[in-house]
Amino acid sequence: MTSRTDVANIIDHTLLKPEATRADVDALVAEAKELGVLAICVSPSMLPITDPGELVVATVVGFPSGQVKPEIKAAEAAQAVADGAAEVDMVINIGQAVAGDFDGLEADIRGVVEASGDALVKVIIESAALNDEQIVEACRRSEAAGAGFVKTSTGFHPAGGASAHAVSLMRETVGDRLGVKASGGIRTAEAAEEMIAAGASRLGLSGSAAILNSL
Repeated sequence: MTSRTDVANIIDHTLLKPEATRADVDALVAEAKELGVLAICVSPSMLPITDPGELVVATVVGFPSGQVKPEIKAAEAAQAVADGAAEVDMVINIGQAVAGDFDGLEADIRGVVEASGDALVKVIIESAALNDEQIVEACRRSEAAGAGFVKTSTGFHPAGGASAHAVSLMRETVGDRLGVKASGGIRTAEAAEEMIAAGASRLGLSGSAAILNSL
């Protein structure tokens, strides 16, 4: 079993519900500090965070559909970084991956990477909506575009969230050159440990407390 501290050290404690309020985000930050997790991930409208303490602040761009013009994604990323985000989790244009337009997909990612400056960019490929070949190529293009991480899911797609298979495939593709973030539907300590065993170096969790308390 992975230790509680080891798991806490790779958690992005997440609140991206559309109905979330500023008070909900304040509560998330307080809980994240209490749990000792690495980061919080919130909607860009909730930035800046008043008192993040030692927490890494992450936000999302082009969320959740990815069907946003590249220049809008880039502008959203630049604004998020200006508002204090140290990490930017962007959603690819999933339709581009399905259609095989990987040059367009890579350009979209590169625009966000360039607009994000020194901030770490994680690329959400929505793995449950893609086949294995599309997952592999999306990961390759994310690396080519300068991203620091590839990430399984938004958690909002009807196709589902993270799977150990997708995480393993993503890790196999990017090796140790990029991080792999598993997110979407990870609700138990067993599921978290399965993702870590498959190669995840970061976990996006909304139910962090329940998972950590069961370790």
